Amino acid sequence: MMGGKSILRVMSALVLAGTLNVAVCATAQAASGVKVIVNNVVITSGDIAKRVAFLRLQRQGGGAEEAKRQLIDEVLKRSEIARVQQSVSTQDVDGAFARFAAGNKMSPEQLGKILDQAGVGVDHFKQFIAVQMSWPRVVNFRYGNANRLTGGDLVKRMMEGGGNKPVTTEYFLQQVIFVIPASKRGAITAKRQAEANASRSQFPGCETSKVFAANYRDVSIRSLGRVLAQQLPEDWKPLVEKAGDGMTTGTRVTEKGVEYLAICKKRQVNDDTAAEIVFRAEDLGKKKAGGEDPNSEKYLEELREKAQIINK
Repeated sequence: MMGGKSILRVMSALVLAGTLNVAVCATAQAASGVKVIVNNVVITSGDIAKRVAFLRLQRQGGGAEEAKRQLIDEVLKRSEIARVQQSVSTQDVDGAFARFAAGNKMSPEQLGKILDQAGVGVDHFKQFIAVQMSWPRVVNFRYGNANRLTGGDLVKRMMEGGGNKPVTTEYFLQQVIFVIPASKRGAITAKRQAEANASRSQFPGCETSKVFAANYRDVSIRSLGRVLAQQLPEDWKPLVEKAGDGMTTGTRVTEKGVEYLAICKKRQVNDDTAAEIVFRAEDLGKKKAGGEDPNSEKYLEELREKAQIINK
């Protein structure tokens, strides 16, 4: 199974892919037939051929068997991601794709051509990105509460740090969403983003935000309550940290529409809850540095045991 650094490895390989012989495409162009059915989801020979080409880009071996194993695991992950509603948005995936291209001095179109020439294709690579980005959310959603620190653990960790509780930033946030219906996403996104950007300078504060929203069409206000710095989603964290107290963040286009966050209140805290979240974030950082979360494989093995996998 590919680890959390696999996307970066892929991108390094893609830089070299421009020199690959286009004959690699031959495998990916093989006729598609059903090879595996995983919980009623079909994996075709064409899917396997694309993953074989993908493995070649990464200079990995294993051939068709390794490709099939990875695709089975990805089907299981995608189903679980959908079940617990922890998927990243299409915009998040497109953004990651564009960043990968830019980081390698390519446009998304140029990256797409390399993927096509290698027999992988843009859609296959984006599906891979989506799973890689979403699966850690699912694992954290499942095991987050199970990893809570006890009172004794907190005292021990604080003693290791000189007896002081760690200090972190506490935010009280509201989410402002300029809603875009899925059927109109292509037609009105730019207009809605312009409206959202213009509205930020008029935002009156969290106490009267619902009255403010009534002045606009299809605007939703949602209170996010207390959020500590370590709990901020990666997509929003730099925007929140850049915004001042009582201000709003820049806008982002998401699956819901165009959003920004309002900073209702911001202060430094060091209570027990904050200490636990800081310590857990530190542990998670160490875990990421040392490789994939061991709970990931445990979770996936449970899904494999329950799955109906039919090889054709």
